[in-house]
Amino acid sequence: MIPTPYYLIDKSRLLPNMEKIAWLREASGAKSLLALKCFASWSVFDFMSQYMDGTTSSSLYEVKLGREKFPGETHAYSVAYGDDEIAEVLTSSDKVIFNTIGQLQRFEAVSRGHKRGVRVNPGVSTSGFDLADPARPFSRLGEHDPERIAEVAGLISGFMFHNNCENDDFDRFDAMLGLIEQRFGFLIRQMEWISLGGGIHFTGEGYPLQRLADRLKRFAEQNDVQVYLEPGEAAITNAATLEVSVLDTLFNGKNLAIVDASTEAHMLDLLIYRQPAKMLPDAGPHEWMVCGKSCLAGDIFGEFRFPDPLKPGDRLSIQDAAGYTMVKKNWFNGVKMPAIAVRELDGSVRVARSFGYEDFAAALG
Repeated sequence: MIPTPYYLIDKSRLLPNMEKIAWLREASGAKSLLALKCFASWSVFDFMSQYMDGTTSSSLYEVKLGREKFPGETHAYSVAYGDDEIAEVLTSSDKVIFNTIGQLQRFEAVSRGHKRGVRVNPGVSTSGFDLADPARPFSRLGEHDPERIAEVAGLISGFMFHNNCENDDFDRFDAMLGLIEQRFGFLIRQMEWISLGGGIHFTGEGYPLQRLADRLKRFAEQNDVQVYLEPGEAAITNAATLEVSVLDTLFNGKNLAIVDASTEAHMLDLLIYRQPAKMLPDAGPHEWMVCGKSCLAGDIFGEFRFPDPLKPGDRLSIQDAAGYTMVKKNWFNGVKMPAIAVRELDGSVRVARSFGYEDFAAALG
């Protein structure tokens, strides 16, 4: 039995997402690139690459990882590249996407001959969180002025629009794409490729995949472009768990259980967006608050129901723990870093990576 805590990536739960991505690729002609900012655990890249076309990145290190570990295309994007990064970015990528016209012009000479694009901010999004809204006031994420973009259109071959966020509403996506076409259509028709970014939750239960495929195909044909999607959460939703053990229990107005993991260190987005974790089981007569072991007072996974009272040694399985977890894990409080394990399709489990004191010390040198 693997000691807790550990992330468990389950290929049998990853597979349905991959199959939907592959189906959409065939039905629409759109290519799908894994967004490494969400999930970059390369121990399953060989599996995912059978269904996806490559990776897209947010930094030099991510683009290098994509080139090294994931077969297929490698797209490079960053909010800003440094002078000391651009050469390696170009060497490691098939396409480079600049966040601003300023960056495009700054690196125009060195990137000449490379497939280049610019991020465009259409001014609309589906984000319910100001923190994550790319169209928030004074946003630095992409260019917004069609006339200014037109002045440099001859230097690039594509655009990247990323304005969806956990959008599971096809009609809303359709309407926003229509707005993009109205405002930027004359520029889009000058390009060879268009990335529509990530945040489209098309692998969710009941999502109208056929309608999405038809819309993407129509967009590509009318504008004579290759469409790219950049699924992050859509690729790995429900594909992993965080396996933890109860270390201690107490009562302070509520039943409290302390586990050997931490929201701050291992599922940071729960704190950032003030959301509870998902737990299975979450049913029964006994209600418990499950708490992390860091010293942060608000290090709480949530309140859940169980068939029996919790006790030290009990193992709990925190659900949907793939996205924005392993890429954000940290050494706060020196809490033990969860290992990364993979459950194969035959049910066997292997530990892909474990961490110890040496890793903690090396990160702080």
